Amino acid sequence: HIERKDLYTNLKTRVSYLQSFLGWTEADGEALQAAAPYIAPLIPTVLEVVYTKLLTYDITARAFATRSTSYEGPMDEFPALDSPQIKYRKNFLKAYLKKLVTGDSTQPEFWEYLDKVGMMHTGMGRRHPLHVDYIHMNALLGYVNDIIVTAVLENEGLDLPTKTAVVRALGKVLWIQNDLFAKWYVTDGAEYT
Repeated sequence: HIERKDLYTNLKTRVSYLQSFLGWTEADGEALQAAAPYIAPLIPTVLEVVYTKLLTYDITARAFATRSTSYEGPMDEFPALDSPQIKYRKNFLKAYLKKLVTGDSTQPEFWEYLDKVGMMHTGMGRRHPLHVDYIHMNALLGYVNDIIVTAVLENEGLDLPTKTAVVRALGKVLWIQNDLFAKWYVTDGAEYT
């Protein structure tokens, strides 16, 4: 039994429900951690590919042309991969990707971190608000998923059972992350806030 109100007022209940529904287990977290030595070296390439994609579209590049984070350095009006604000933002995505494959998903702090990532992109909880429309966050998660899944499947150092475990675990954790983004954007459960 799940109380609807708890899904919107209690992060632990929400994550537990999603884990149960998606079949997330400790083995999924272990699979991601075991793949960390293979995935972590890809992070610099993933950063370049992701930011190249984000800067390709004016609508996504716009988020980097405004001072809307704690970054206080110089700003390029038309950001490029080597712009100071992009280098700064890359550090956050780098830490996030590292956390996905090295974080301890058995600990509440892991899921609290993923929830905070969702909150931060809605302009809440920050002195310098950053607001990115949900459509872009959703698309970005799908894009990151595709990049990492492709890299895992093409990795000749991993056997098929390991690849399968990693791809399944990555899909589940990113789907939970997507929900934790949606939680801050959609109005479902607004009557409980």
